[in-house]
Amino acid sequence: MGMGDYDATLKKYINVLVHEGGSDLHFSTGAHPTIRVSGSLTPMLKEPPLTAEDTMAFAKVLLNKDQQGRFLSTLEVDFAYQTADGNRFRGNAFFQRGAVGIALRLIPKQIKTLEELNLPDILTTFARKSQGFFLVVGPVGQGKTTTLASLIEMINTERTEHIVTIEDPVEYIYEPKRSLVDQREVLIDTRDFATALVSAFRQDVDVILVGEMRGHETMSAAVTAAETGHLVFSTLHTNNAAQTIDRIIDTFPANQQDQIRIQLGSSLAGIFSQRLVPRISGGLIPAYELLINNKAIANLIREKRTHEINTVIETSSAEGMIDMNRSLAELVTRGEITVESAYQYSLNPNLLQKLL
Repeated sequence: MGMGDYDATLKKYINVLVHEGGSDLHFSTGAHPTIRVSGSLTPMLKEPPLTAEDTMAFAKVLLNKDQQGRFLSTLEVDFAYQTADGNRFRGNAFFQRGAVGIALRLIPKQIKTLEELNLPDILTTFARKSQGFFLVVGPVGQGKTTTLASLIEMINTERTEHIVTIEDPVEYIYEPKRSLVDQREVLIDTRDFATALVSAFRQDVDVILVGEMRGHETMSAAVTAAETGHLVFSTLHTNNAAQTIDRIIDTFPANQQDQIRIQLGSSLAGIFSQRLVPRISGGLIPAYELLINNKAIANLIREKRTHEINTVIETSSAEGMIDMNRSLAELVTRGEITVESAYQYSLNPNLLQKLL
């Protein structure tokens, strides 16, 4: 295939992905182009297996010159790619056994509401706060970005705020509605997360979305922003609220940990942890845990008693907190997911057993 053909072939593969309602498109040497639909990988068997030349050629179609240079020197690169008809992707190109591999994640054009995403209504309270630090956590591919986009879009629709997002790469695109939205891409619009966060203080900003918490400089700036009257949203690849707090604190040098505990205790608004579970009727549905910071939780954070947080979540449903096992058990009761799935996604199966 010549270069122009790769352009056309990429278009064809993307059309298949969109038509099948898939979430991801994979190019791997020696394999057919492959898509992920409702969580399962499906090879496009009608298409020929890809050669090393093919995957490298697709990388050249997907990456601009600057990204290509960075890719060849660092051997992996995150990027965003948009087709002429407005399909947008978050991508990663990498080397494996000397050849190029590419993973593309489709970013839906429409930003769904919490209701459409089957998320709890109580999350709206965090989009209506004037300040605080709110985290959405969970493993890769569990819908964190989509949940945050829904909250940011809600602010954009309801409130007149200056919203700044710092992303790597920029994913969902927000059309300014009532708010003013500036989206900054790391390495294109700003040097790194921490630099962009510090400069946000001088941008008369109300709401900040930090794509990912990388390193203690970023975390420190985010917590400070939340303390000084900003509403800050971000994500971490952690499993639940208790682990998230430990991870944040452990990122800091020992002599700064007490200070960050105090700051976190006062600035944290909440932590939402989610998993996308296969639905009996097809597709995926979220199960979730919600920690809401209150006096009890703030004390546990300050006093290094994070191991007691899970118990507080389990016993605070009257305050709006949501326990992951209860969320899974409810999905089983409603006939949305199987008992096996519930156990598979539970972090504490013994407690789940008592609820089923």
